[in-house]
Amino acid sequence: MNTEAPRALDHGIAAHRSQFLHWLTQVLFVGLTLGMMRTVVPTLAEAEFGVPKTSFLLLSTFVMAFGAVKAVMNFVAGRLSERLGRKRVLLMGWCVALPVPLMVGLAPHWAWVVAATVLLGVNQGLTWSMTQTAKLDLTRPQERGLTLGLNEFAGYVGVALGGLFTAWLASHWGPRESLLVFGVVVTALALLQAALCIQETLPWAQAAATQQPRAVASALTHPAPSTWQVFALMSWQDRRLLALCQAGLVEKFVDALVWVLYPVYLMKQGVSLPQAGAIIGVYGLVWGSAQLLTGPWSDRMGRHRLNVGGMVLCGAGVALMVLGHGVPWWVASAALTGLGMALLYPNLSAAVADFAPPQWRGSAIGIYRFWRDLGYALGALGLGLAAHHSGQMEAAFWFVALSMVCSGALLWWWGEESHPGSGL
Repeated sequence: MNTEAPRALDHGIAAHRSQFLHWLTQVLFVGLTLGMMRTVVPTLAEAEFGVPKTSFLLLSTFVMAFGAVKAVMNFVAGRLSERLGRKRVLLMGWCVALPVPLMVGLAPHWAWVVAATVLLGVNQGLTWSMTQTAKLDLTRPQERGLTLGLNEFAGYVGVALGGLFTAWLASHWGPRESLLVFGVVVTALALLQAALCIQETLPWAQAAATQQPRAVASALTHPAPSTWQVFALMSWQDRRLLALCQAGLVEKFVDALVWVLYPVYLMKQGVSLPQAGAIIGVYGLVWGSAQLLTGPWSDRMGRHRLNVGGMVLCGAGVALMVLGHGVPWWVASAALTGLGMALLYPNLSAAVADFAPPQWRGSAIGIYRFWRDLGYALGALGLGLAAHHSGQMEAAFWFVALSMVCSGALLWWWGEESHPGSGL
């Protein structure tokens, strides 16, 4: 692969507007692919595959599989992208996604759904990681909050719209048919756009490394550290990075809860599938749209306070879901949880990008995303155990709310401000 730096070394969103928009479209497709599985699949568990609603651990298996696989693929994607380039890894991710809607649409038993979710985890780990990393390659340090806010806005609006649209289609065509048709169309369009429109961005990262030799995370100064060196620094050697990784891991408990139990819990309260999809969609839409403000906000006032506040706000939103009753109450609770996610989600990643030098930023982001998405698996296991041993779904909500508050406190204690204006 030719990694020679391009003639035009300008960095910034304005200088790369066309490619930036193409990468935003890619993350929208990534979100749509994830969203199609979030509302319909949990409702299929009992109706189509005989998974009892009270079998919380069995119901959680597909999210555990998704989280474990996506976590590993985030780690792999970061290192691969520094060797093969961002575009090749992106294309690999979309090729893996092609069978997913077919497997769920034609599944004879629950194991097929779990296997399809494993492939979805591979797809999400490879593709979503690349949309983040590529846009950071192209933009300036002062634009990282805005860049990641726009990236996560596009992705989680896609998640919300995918869930809403497949829930609506399911009420007309049936859940399997809706997911099959929607999934085939989305993945085919995404692969086509990636192949024809996306350009490689690795040369811009290499150019930035020569222009910006110093980074906040100065504990690792080797220009090409090994995978293990970067992993150790991110995971336990640097307390600031450890604080970010643990917060990323625990915040995924919220998303695991929304995916596994929100549809089942709401329908148990007498809400229809389209209504449940709409309530869950509010969570995703607020999360996605509010990042248009919270990302740029962190570029001006810093990341740390927003990250800690987001953890606490998410925990409060989850707790409120089971403290009241009625669609307006649940919509407000979902919106509050989405707002908390909007405060923390782009800015935890932006803080990691602040600390990591360009030479191994792809690896650092991949390792952070490894720990973050491992939270899907650990969160699904934890909430499944809490619900199983108590016999009540509400126990899972309290487990997640308490975990968020405790993790936020640890982030406040160990973390520190990483904003580029503080010395990058």
